This record gives sequence, C-alpha cells and structure tokens, in this order.
Amino acid sequence: MPTDQKHARMIVARGVSAWERDDFESALQTFLGVLAEHPYFADVHNKAGLCLAMLGRLEEVLEHFDAAVAKNATYAEAHLNRGIILNDLGRHEEAADAFSRAGDLDRRDSPVFPSEVGNRIAVTHAQLRDLYLVANHPERAITHYKTALEIRPRFMDIRSKYAEALLELGQLDEASSELTLILEARPSFVGARVRLGVVLHRLGRDAEAVRQWEQCLVDDPTDMRARAYLASAAPRTADSAPKSGGR
Repeated sequence: MPTDQKHARMIVARGVSAWERDDFESALQTFLGVLAEHPYFADVHNKAGLCLAMLGRLEEVLEHFDAAVAKNATYAEAHLNRGIILNDLGRHEEAADAFSRAGDLDRRDSPVFPSEVGNRIAVTHAQLRDLYLVANHPERAITHYKTALEIRPRFMDIRSKYAEALLELGQLDEASSELTLILEARPSFVGARVRLGVVLHRLGRDAEAVRQWEQCLVDDPTDMRARAYLASAAPRTADSAPKSGGR
C-alpha cells in the first residue's frame, strides 16, 4: 500500500538518522524505498546521491543529482553536489556550469538557500583555480576566484589566493588593490602584507615595499620571508638614495 507524504517524511527521517550514524547503505536503501513511491521528492534524490557518493558509486550518483535539479531547478545544494561529482569524473566544463548555477541561486543568509551552501560554493570555486592553473588556463582560474568573491566577498583567504593569481599573471595593479583590501579588513594578515611588499617591489615602489616588510616584522618578528625580502631589497634601496656631495 503506498505511503502518504507525511508517512514518507517519517521514513526519510529514519534514513537521515542512518546517514548521521555513517550507515550509508541503510540510509540509501531507505531513501530509495521512499523514491519508489515518491519520485518527485527532490531533496530525497539529493540525499540518495550523497549516500552513493559516500559509497563510491559515482556514476549512479549523477542520476539522482540530475533528478533533484530536474524536479527543483532552484535547488542550489543539488547543483553544487552535482558539480562536485562532475568534477571528480573529469567533466570539468559541466562542473563549472553546475557551480555557476549554484552560485547564481544562492542567497546569503536566506532560509531557502542557507549561507552554508554559499560558503561551500565559494570554496569550491576557489578550489577550481588550482585545477585550471595546472591545466594552463590562468584566465579561467581568475574567473572562478572572482565568482567565489562575488558570493563571499569577506572570505579574505580566497581574496588572498586571487591576489596571488593576479601576481602570477603579472597584473600587479589589480593584485595591489586586492591585497590592500585584505589589509584594511585584517591588518595583521602577515602573508598578505608580505605579498603586497612583493607587488610594490615589482612596481618599482621600493620604499613602500620596505615599509610593508618592516611592518611584517613588527607583527611577527619570526617571519623569515619578510627578513629575506628586506635583505634583497636593501642594496637596490641604497642605490636609489640621493648621493651626498664632496670629493
């Protein structure tokens, strides 16, 4: 006899309990049983997909994440989970589309699209940067960092990696702007200050670079990077100083 929706939701709750005990096989069988009678439950498709992912059955996972987004096209978490699996399967272009869709759907601190989903989307976009750099597509890496920062502009660790990517691409003015934003928000972020000194040094603004590295040592006297950069910059800074007169 088919179960009504209320009873079905009680069964889903048992599956969630099994999931929380890491009993993924039992949880999966529970969710599949519900879906046999209620195939339109998008969230249960998503839960079944997560179980399959934990069991390593990646090809089957997509069927459920595809079904979840087909039943509910605004299901941000399902789009995100789908993108992660596509990425694991090496289908990187499709993964990028799924991540972008999830990002478009996220609403910060909304009860419909919780900020946890947005956090995961932002971090996943940032992780894609490494993939695209390895594949020698730095422009795409930059695009993913920008998307991550649009979703979570206050994630300074992501902004720092974005600035580092800009530095690698030689976009020094943009890198300087990003690092300055970081230090305005977190003045004690020594790593960002070290990199800002590097950017200023490459821009020929040696005195400003030295001030940044000196501040690094005030904030963290053990930072060997700042010491090394100061030592390497000292001769150039001395050469640029005005020469005194006399014989």
